[in-house]
Amino acid sequence: MTPEARSQATAAAIILIVAGLVVYFLPTIVLGIGRFSPVLGFIVGALLLLGFFLVFWLRARYQRNRDR
Repeated sequence: MTPEARSQATAAAIILIVAGLVVYFLPTIVLGIGRFSPVLGFIVGALLLLGFFLVFWLRARYQRNRDR
């Protein structure tokens, strides 16, 4: 495995582990925040889920720009 491929695999693994932990604890986080404000709980939950896709989108853009 080349060093570049190893670096990419490590970064993807870290992102997936962090995203998995966020998704695992998401109900607890949203319910905790929802006790104070249901709307805020919804917003935080949506942002956490969208953040997962945002990280991969930004990483793909970075990789595309770096390869040029």
